[in-house]
Amino acid sequence: MSPARLILLVWLLLSSVVPQQTAHAQTPNAGWPKASLGDAGLSETKLRALDAAIRSGEFKKIGSVLIARHGELAYEGYFEGDAGTLRDTRSATKSITDVLVGIAIEEHKLSGVDAKILSLLPERARKIQNPDPRKAEVTVEDFLTMSSPLECDDWNDASRGNEERMYVVEDWAQFILDLPIRGRMHLGEKVEPSRYGRYFSYCTGGVFTLSEVLEKATGQRTDRYAREKLFAPLGITNLEWVYSPMNVPQTGGGLRLTSSDLLKIAQLYLDGGRWHGTRIVSEGWVRNSTTPHAQIDEATDYGYLWWLKSFKRGEKSYPAFYMSGNGGNKVVVIPALDMVVVITSTNYNTRGMHEQTDKILTDYVLAAVEK
Repeated sequence: MSPARLILLVWLLLSSVVPQQTAHAQTPNAGWPKASLGDAGLSETKLRALDAAIRSGEFKKIGSVLIARHGELAYEGYFEGDAGTLRDTRSATKSITDVLVGIAIEEHKLSGVDAKILSLLPERARKIQNPDPRKAEVTVEDFLTMSSPLECDDWNDASRGNEERMYVVEDWAQFILDLPIRGRMHLGEKVEPSRYGRYFSYCTGGVFTLSEVLEKATGQRTDRYAREKLFAPLGITNLEWVYSPMNVPQTGGGLRLTSSDLLKIAQLYLDGGRWHGTRIVSEGWVRNSTTPHAQIDEATDYGYLWWLKSFKRGEKSYPAFYMSGNGGNKVVVIPALDMVVVITSTNYNTRGMHEQTDKILTDYVLAAVEK
């Protein structure tokens, strides 16, 4: 073989190797002290079994699993991408919007959860369709709890307010506020009251509308407000927003963050609104956000854009609050165990996507807790 051909062959081999090494490079998880599994009270055997189960394909399209205990990062498993990969956890973004609303209220830039949406957005009120006096009473809390009276239900393909219909128009907030008031058919004359006085109806568009509310209240576009008041104090610099056709940050879903930065949001709420001793959002807001305000089903309640549910380990049941997104994405806080967990997944729009990550949480993560 000629020297020239030998050099070319070596160059081609090196070129094929370098991208593979780069793709698996790890980036440091700033702000996270590390702990061994033993010091964190976690079973290495159980977590090795989790790793094997994911890599064997028993669980589909799992991107990462991270566990922090007692404020220290104890387990990191990356199965798609690496520590620097931005994760599209879809509607998990909604819980971050709750944090921003809480900060705005704490700063007295937003009067409170009783603030009326149309009073905050008067230019919207002037051109609203399907006028109804009840629309003027829709509050920030109605959107935080997925219980506004607007005919919006993402879980119903026939709903006029289904998010898929919103995405094909330009002005998303006007689309939501133009919706008619929903009716509620019932059997018999007696109407059973809802458990917390609110009727849950999952509505991404309502949470998006809070982006405009936050901008109006704070004087800053929501992504910039978030960078200054939340992400910078947490040391989060690597992220990517989705924007509406009118360049409004989508606070209802799609914000990309790394797995460890998602874990920071969970740790912030586990620690009552503090990060490394620095107050970011009030403890009262955290408590109220993770208190039931609406019932989803017999096992699940809803706070302010946080899901509330207990997860079982054997005979024990552990109350948790968590961020949740399409694909089975979960960012979970389990106060009784002083533990936060991130499970990211790209298993979008598939049957059993949430059951799959629930099984990871109960059968492996919770089962790994030894003390």
